[in-house]
Amino acid sequence: MKLNLDILPLSSWLATGKEPLVIAGPCSAETEEQVVATAHLLAATGKISVLRAGIWKPRTRPGEFEGIGSIGLEWLKRAKEETGLLTATEVATAKHVEEALAAGVDILWVGARSTANPFTVQEIADALQGVDVPVLVKNPVNPDLSLWIGALERINRAGIKKLGAIHRGFSSYEKTAFRNEPMWDLAIQLKTVAPELPIINDPSHICGTRELIPYVAQKAVDLDMQGFIIESHIDPSVAWTDAKQQVTPAALADLINNLSLRKAESNDPVFEDKLAALRKEIDAIDDQIIKKVADRMKIVEKIGEYKRDNKVTILQVNRWEEIIEKRSKFAKALNLEEDFTVKLLELIHGESIRKQNQIMNAKPAVEA
Repeated sequence: MKLNLDILPLSSWLATGKEPLVIAGPCSAETEEQVVATAHLLAATGKISVLRAGIWKPRTRPGEFEGIGSIGLEWLKRAKEETGLLTATEVATAKHVEEALAAGVDILWVGARSTANPFTVQEIADALQGVDVPVLVKNPVNPDLSLWIGALERINRAGIKKLGAIHRGFSSYEKTAFRNEPMWDLAIQLKTVAPELPIINDPSHICGTRELIPYVAQKAVDLDMQGFIIESHIDPSVAWTDAKQQVTPAALADLINNLSLRKAESNDPVFEDKLAALRKEIDAIDDQIIKKVADRMKIVEKIGEYKRDNKVTILQVNRWEEIIEKRSKFAKALNLEEDFTVKLLELIHGESIRKQNQIMNAKPAVEA
Protein backbone atom coordinates (compact mmCIF):
# COMPACT_ATOMS: atom_id res chain seq x y z
CA MET A 1 0.00 0.00 0.00
CA LYS A 2 1.26 3.46 -0.92
CA LEU A 3 -0.27 6.68 0.41
CA ASN A 4 -1.41 9.13 -2.23
CA LEU A 5 -0.29 12.34 -0.51
CA ASP A 6 -0.01 15.56 -2.51
CA ILE A 7 2.94 17.13 -0.72
CA LEU A 8 6.02 19.21 -1.45
CA PRO A 9 9.59 18.11 -0.63
CA LEU A 10 10.87 19.35 2.74
CA SER A 11 13.74 21.16 1.01
CA SER A 12 11.27 23.34 -0.91
CA TRP A 13 9.61 24.80 2.20
CA LEU A 14 12.23 24.49 4.91
CA ALA A 15 15.59 24.99 3.23
CA THR A 16 17.67 26.06 6.23
CA GLY A 17 21.11 25.04 5.02
CA LYS A 18 21.67 23.34 8.39
CA GLU A 19 22.08 19.60 8.80
CA PRO A 20 20.28 18.05 10.51
CA LEU A 21 17.09 20.10 10.76
CA VAL A 22 16.57 20.99 14.42
CA ILE A 23 13.41 22.51 15.90
CA ALA A 24 14.07 23.40 19.53
CA GLY A 25 12.78 25.43 22.42
CA PRO A 26 11.00 25.16 25.76
CA CYS A 27 8.24 22.65 26.36
CA SER A 28 6.10 25.56 27.57
CA ALA A 29 6.31 29.29 27.05
CA GLU A 30 6.42 30.44 30.68
CA THR A 31 7.48 34.09 30.61
CA GLU A 32 8.50 36.52 27.90
CA GLU A 33 12.03 36.68 29.33
CA GLN A 34 12.36 32.89 29.33
CA VAL A 35 11.20 32.51 25.71
CA VAL A 36 13.32 35.33 24.31
CA ALA A 37 16.45 34.46 26.30
CA THR A 38 16.21 30.79 25.30
CA ALA A 39 15.74 31.81 21.67
CA HIS A 40 18.88 33.95 21.72
CA LEU A 41 20.96 31.12 23.22
CA LEU A 42 19.61 28.63 20.68
CA ALA A 43 20.26 30.97 17.77
CA ALA A 44 23.81 31.56 19.01
CA THR A 45 24.61 27.86 18.65
CA GLY A 46 24.17 28.09 14.87
CA LYS A 47 22.51 24.65 14.96
CA ILE A 48 18.85 25.58 15.31
CA SER A 49 16.47 26.50 12.50
CA VAL A 50 13.12 26.78 14.27
CA LEU A 51 12.10 27.92 17.76
CA ARG A 52 9.34 25.80 19.30
CA ALA A 53 7.28 26.56 22.41
CA GLY A 54 4.03 25.20 23.79
CA ILE A 55 1.43 27.95 24.10
CA TRP A 56 -1.57 25.75 24.90
CA LYS A 57 -0.77 22.61 26.88
CA PRO A 58 -3.20 19.65 27.00
CA ARG A 59 -2.82 18.33 30.54
CA THR A 60 -4.04 15.04 31.93
CA ARG A 61 -5.65 16.59 35.01
CA PRO A 62 -7.24 20.00 35.62
CA GLY A 63 -5.26 22.36 37.80
CA GLU A 64 -1.95 21.56 36.13
CA PHE A 65 -0.28 24.28 34.06
CA GLU A 66 -2.23 24.36 30.79
CA GLY A 67 -0.08 26.85 28.96
CA ILE A 68 0.30 30.60 29.13
CA GLY A 69 -2.24 31.10 26.35
CA SER A 70 -2.43 33.57 23.51
CA ILE A 71 -0.11 36.13 25.10
CA GLY A 72 2.74 33.71 24.48
CA LEU A 73 2.28 34.14 20.74
CA GLU A 74 3.51 37.72 21.11
CA TRP A 75 6.63 36.40 22.85
CA LEU A 76 7.31 34.06 19.92
CA LYS A 77 6.88 36.98 17.54
CA ARG A 78 9.42 39.05 19.49
CA ALA A 79 11.87 36.12 19.64
CA LYS A 80 11.60 35.72 15.87
CA GLU A 81 12.19 39.43 15.25
CA GLU A 82 15.29 39.46 17.46
CA THR A 83 16.89 36.16 16.39
CA GLY A 84 15.60 35.43 12.89
CA LEU A 85 14.51 31.95 13.94
CA LEU A 86 11.29 30.59 12.47
CA THR A 87 8.64 29.72 15.06
CA ALA A 88 6.44 26.69 15.72
CA THR A 89 3.72 25.75 18.17
CA GLU A 90 1.09 23.07 18.77
CA VAL A 91 -2.55 23.64 17.84
CA ALA A 92 -5.48 21.58 19.06
CA THR A 93 -8.55 23.62 18.05
CA ALA A 94 -9.69 25.83 15.21
CA LYS A 95 -9.25 28.85 17.50
CA HIS A 96 -5.63 27.89 18.14
CA VAL A 97 -5.03 27.73 14.38
CA GLU A 98 -6.58 31.13 13.79
CA GLU A 99 -4.65 32.83 16.60
CA ALA A 100 -1.32 31.22 15.70
CA LEU A 101 -1.64 32.22 12.06
CA ALA A 102 -2.70 35.75 12.98
CA ALA A 103 0.45 36.03 15.14
CA GLY A 104 2.65 34.91 12.25
CA VAL A 105 3.69 31.50 13.60
CA ASP A 106 5.59 29.77 10.79
CA ILE A 107 4.95 26.08 11.50
CA LEU A 108 2.09 24.35 13.29
CA TRP A 109 2.05 20.86 14.72
CA VAL A 110 -0.78 18.55 15.76
CA GLY A 111 -0.11 16.83 19.09
CA ALA A 112 -0.35 13.12 19.88
CA ARG A 113 -3.62 13.41 21.80
CA SER A 114 -5.21 15.37 18.97
CA THR A 115 -4.01 12.88 16.33
CA ALA A 116 -5.82 10.14 18.26
CA ASN A 117 -9.17 11.92 17.76
CA PRO A 118 -10.40 12.21 14.14
CA PHE A 119 -12.99 14.82 15.18
CA THR A 120 -10.23 17.07 16.54
CA VAL A 121 -8.05 16.53 13.48
CA GLN A 122 -10.93 17.36 11.17
CA GLU A 123 -11.65 20.57 13.09
CA ILE A 124 -8.01 21.59 12.66
CA ALA A 125 -8.09 20.59 8.98
CA ASP A 126 -11.20 22.67 8.37
CA ALA A 127 -9.50 25.68 9.95
CA LEU A 128 -6.53 25.19 7.61
CA GLN A 129 -8.56 25.27 4.40
CA GLY A 130 -7.03 27.77 2.00
CA VAL A 131 -3.96 28.37 4.19
CA ASP A 132 -0.37 27.91 3.04
CA VAL A 133 1.46 26.89 6.20
CA PRO A 134 3.66 23.90 7.09
CA VAL A 135 1.98 21.37 9.40
CA LEU A 136 3.63 18.51 11.27
CA VAL A 137 1.53 15.65 12.65
CA LYS A 138 2.69 13.72 15.71
CA ASN A 139 1.96 10.02 15.98
CA PRO A 140 -1.07 9.16 18.13
CA VAL A 141 -0.58 8.21 21.77
CA ASN A 142 -1.36 4.55 21.07
CA PRO A 143 0.49 2.45 18.46
CA ASP A 144 -2.12 2.81 15.72
CA LEU A 145 -0.59 3.48 12.30
CA SER A 146 -4.02 3.98 10.71
CA LEU A 147 -4.81 6.89 13.03
CA TRP A 148 -1.50 8.53 12.16
CA ILE A 149 -2.08 8.04 8.45
CA GLY A 150 -5.67 9.24 8.74
CA ALA A 151 -4.61 12.47 10.42
CA LEU A 152 -2.01 13.14 7.72
CA GLU A 153 -4.61 12.50 5.02
CA ARG A 154 -7.14 14.85 6.62
CA ILE A 155 -4.61 17.67 6.84
CA ASN A 156 -3.41 17.01 3.29
CA ARG A 157 -6.96 17.04 1.91
CA ALA A 158 -7.42 20.47 3.46
CA GLY A 159 -4.85 21.69 0.92
CA ILE A 160 -1.75 21.54 3.12
CA LYS A 161 1.13 20.44 0.88
CA LYS A 162 3.92 21.40 3.28
CA LEU A 163 3.33 18.36 5.43
CA GLY A 164 5.49 16.24 7.71
CA ALA A 165 5.21 13.71 10.53
CA ILE A 166 6.71 13.70 14.01
CA HIS A 167 7.70 10.40 15.61
CA ARG A 168 7.40 10.88 19.39
CA GLY A 169 6.91 7.29 20.56
CA PHE A 170 3.87 5.42 21.84
CA SER A 171 2.30 4.60 25.18
CA SER A 172 2.90 1.07 26.39
CA TYR A 173 1.69 -1.03 29.30
CA GLU A 174 5.23 -2.24 29.80
CA LYS A 175 7.37 0.04 31.92
CA THR A 176 10.79 0.55 30.34
CA ALA A 177 13.54 3.14 30.38
CA PHE A 178 11.53 5.24 27.89
CA ARG A 179 8.65 7.56 28.63
CA ASN A 180 7.11 6.48 25.32
CA GLU A 181 8.26 3.36 23.50
CA PRO A 182 9.95 4.32 20.21
CA MET A 183 8.39 1.39 18.31
CA TRP A 184 10.66 2.23 15.39
CA ASP A 185 8.91 -0.32 13.21
CA LEU A 186 5.77 1.86 13.04
CA ALA A 187 7.77 4.88 11.89
CA ILE A 188 9.48 2.65 9.32
CA GLN A 189 6.08 1.39 8.13
CA LEU A 190 4.92 4.99 7.66
CA LYS A 191 8.09 5.75 5.70
CA THR A 192 7.48 2.67 3.57
CA VAL A 193 3.93 3.66 2.57
CA ALA A 194 4.82 7.35 2.16
CA PRO A 195 8.50 7.58 1.09
CA GLU A 196 8.19 11.27 0.21
CA LEU A 197 6.86 12.22 3.66
CA PRO A 198 9.48 13.84 5.91
CA ILE A 199 9.59 12.30 9.39
CA ILE A 200 11.07 14.29 12.25
CA ASN A 201 12.07 12.56 15.48
CA ASP A 202 11.05 13.81 18.94
CA PRO A 203 13.60 12.25 21.31
CA SER A 204 12.43 14.40 24.22
CA HIS A 205 9.04 12.71 24.46
CA ILE A 206 10.39 9.28 23.63
CA CYS A 207 12.99 9.46 26.39
CA GLY A 208 11.35 11.44 29.17
CA THR A 209 14.84 12.04 30.53
CA ARG A 210 17.63 14.07 28.96
CA GLU A 211 20.29 11.38 29.53
CA LEU A 212 18.75 9.07 26.89
CA ILE A 213 18.27 11.71 24.20
CA PRO A 214 21.68 11.29 22.46
CA TYR A 215 21.07 7.55 22.03
CA VAL A 216 17.61 8.00 20.49
CA ALA A 217 18.73 10.93 18.32
CA GLN A 218 21.56 8.86 16.83
CA LYS A 219 19.18 5.99 16.12
CA ALA A 220 16.82 8.41 14.34
CA VAL A 221 19.71 9.65 12.19
CA ASP A 222 20.65 6.07 11.36
CA LEU A 223 17.05 5.43 10.23
CA ASP A 224 17.20 8.43 7.86
CA MET A 225 14.78 10.68 9.72
CA GLN A 226 14.89 14.27 8.48
CA GLY A 227 15.57 16.05 11.75
CA PHE A 228 14.53 16.61 15.34
CA ILE A 229 12.14 18.52 17.54
CA ILE A 230 13.83 18.77 20.94
CA GLU A 231 12.80 20.56 24.10
CA SER A 232 15.37 23.09 25.30
CA HIS A 233 15.08 25.44 28.27
CA ILE A 234 17.43 28.13 29.54
CA ASP A 235 17.31 26.42 32.96
CA PRO A 236 15.57 23.00 32.85
CA SER A 237 15.74 22.62 36.63
CA VAL A 238 13.03 25.28 37.06
CA ALA A 239 10.91 24.42 34.00
CA TRP A 240 7.18 24.46 34.66
CA THR A 241 6.58 21.32 32.57
CA ASP A 242 8.66 18.27 31.58
CA ALA A 243 11.77 19.49 33.38
CA LYS A 244 13.56 16.11 33.21
CA GLN A 245 13.49 15.85 29.43
CA GLN A 246 14.61 19.38 28.57
CA VAL A 247 18.22 20.29 27.80
CA THR A 248 20.05 23.61 27.88
CA PRO A 249 20.91 25.23 24.53
CA ALA A 250 24.60 24.51 25.16
CA ALA A 251 23.90 20.83 25.85
CA LEU A 252 21.76 20.66 22.73
CA ALA A 253 24.60 22.07 20.62
CA ASP A 254 26.96 19.43 22.03
CA LEU A 255 24.41 16.72 21.27
CA ILE A 256 24.12 17.81 17.63
CA ASN A 257 27.90 18.12 17.26
CA ASN A 258 28.39 14.57 18.52
CA LEU A 259 25.95 12.95 16.12
CA SER A 260 27.38 10.73 13.41
CA LEU A 261 25.50 11.98 10.37
CA ARG A 262 24.85 9.50 7.59
CA LYS A 263 23.32 9.69 4.13
CA ALA A 264 20.65 7.49 2.61
CA GLU A 265 22.79 6.82 -0.48
CA SER A 266 26.42 6.87 -1.63
CA ASN A 267 27.92 7.98 -4.94
CA ASP A 268 30.84 5.58 -4.52
CA PRO A 269 30.46 2.86 -7.22
CA VAL A 270 32.62 0.40 -5.24
CA PHE A 271 30.33 0.77 -2.24
CA GLU A 272 27.22 0.39 -4.42
CA ASP A 273 28.59 -2.77 -6.07
CA LYS A 274 29.43 -4.35 -2.72
CA LEU A 275 26.04 -3.38 -1.29
CA ALA A 276 24.25 -4.85 -4.31
CA ALA A 277 26.15 -8.13 -3.89
CA LEU A 278 25.28 -8.36 -0.19
CA ARG A 279 21.63 -7.56 -0.90
CA LYS A 280 21.59 -10.33 -3.50
CA GLU A 281 22.72 -12.74 -0.80
CA ILE A 282 19.95 -11.50 1.50
CA ASP A 283 17.36 -11.93 -1.27
CA ALA A 284 18.44 -15.55 -1.76
CA ILE A 285 18.24 -16.26 1.99
CA ASP A 286 14.83 -14.56 2.23
CA ASP A 287 13.56 -16.83 -0.55
CA GLN A 288 14.83 -19.83 1.41
CA ILE A 289 13.14 -18.62 4.61
CA ILE A 290 9.78 -18.19 2.86
CA LYS A 291 10.13 -21.61 1.22
CA LYS A 292 10.90 -23.24 4.58
CA VAL A 293 7.94 -21.51 6.24
CA ALA A 294 5.70 -22.75 3.42
CA ASP A 295 7.06 -26.29 3.94
CA ARG A 296 6.36 -25.97 7.66
CA MET A 297 2.76 -24.92 6.99
CA LYS A 298 2.20 -28.02 4.84
CA ILE A 299 3.18 -30.14 7.84
CA VAL A 300 0.93 -27.99 10.03
CA GLU A 301 -2.00 -28.83 7.75
CA LYS A 302 -1.30 -32.54 8.12
CA ILE A 303 -1.18 -32.11 11.90
CA GLY A 304 -4.50 -30.25 11.75
CA GLU A 305 -6.10 -33.09 9.83
CA TYR A 306 -4.67 -35.66 12.27
CA LYS A 307 -5.95 -33.70 15.29
CA ARG A 308 -9.37 -33.32 13.66
CA ASP A 309 -9.67 -37.02 12.95
CA ASN A 310 -8.65 -37.90 16.52
CA LYS A 311 -10.74 -35.14 18.15
CA VAL A 312 -7.74 -33.38 19.70
CA THR A 313 -7.71 -29.61 20.43
CA ILE A 314 -5.67 -27.25 18.27
CA LEU A 315 -3.79 -25.49 21.07
CA GLN A 316 -1.55 -27.53 23.33
CA VAL A 317 0.16 -25.18 25.76
CA ASN A 318 2.92 -27.59 26.80
CA ARG A 319 4.04 -28.02 23.21
CA TRP A 320 4.06 -24.23 22.64
CA GLU A 321 6.13 -23.65 25.79
CA GLU A 322 8.57 -26.31 24.65
CA ILE A 323 8.98 -24.60 21.27
CA ILE A 324 9.63 -21.21 22.87
CA GLU A 325 12.18 -22.62 25.32
CA LYS A 326 14.15 -24.72 22.84
CA ARG A 327 14.14 -22.26 19.95
CA SER A 328 15.03 -19.31 22.19
CA LYS A 329 18.08 -21.14 23.51
CA PHE A 330 19.13 -22.09 19.99
CA ALA A 331 18.61 -18.53 18.73
CA LYS A 332 20.60 -17.09 21.64
CA ALA A 333 23.49 -19.38 20.75
CA LEU A 334 23.33 -17.89 17.25
CA ASN A 335 23.48 -14.35 18.68
CA LEU A 336 19.81 -13.53 18.02
CA GLU A 337 17.88 -11.42 20.52
CA GLU A 338 15.31 -13.34 22.56
CA ASP A 339 12.63 -10.70 22.00
CA PHE A 340 13.03 -10.98 18.23
CA THR A 341 12.95 -14.79 18.37
CA VAL A 342 9.78 -14.89 20.45
CA LYS A 343 8.00 -12.40 18.17
CA LEU A 344 8.99 -14.41 15.09
CA LEU A 345 7.79 -17.66 16.65
CA GLU A 346 4.53 -16.02 17.73
CA LEU A 347 3.86 -14.92 14.15
CA ILE A 348 4.52 -18.41 12.80
CA HIS A 349 2.52 -20.02 15.61
CA GLY A 350 -0.40 -17.68 14.98
CA GLU A 351 -0.51 -18.65 11.31
CA SER A 352 -0.26 -22.32 12.28
CA ILE A 353 -3.25 -21.97 14.61
CA ARG A 354 -5.21 -20.20 11.88
CA LYS A 355 -4.54 -22.96 9.36
CA GLN A 356 -5.42 -25.74 11.81
CA ASN A 357 -8.59 -23.91 12.82
CA GLN A 358 -9.53 -23.66 9.14
CA ILE A 359 -9.08 -27.41 8.70
CA MET A 360 -10.93 -28.23 11.92
CA ASN A 361 -13.98 -26.20 10.95
CA ALA A 362 -14.09 -26.87 7.24
CA LYS A 363 -17.47 -28.13 6.10
CA PRO A 364 -17.30 -31.64 4.66
CA ALA A 365 -17.68 -31.87 0.90
CA VAL A 366 -21.18 -32.86 -0.22
CA GLU A 367 -21.13 -35.98 -2.35
CA ALA A 368 -22.94 -35.78 -5.68
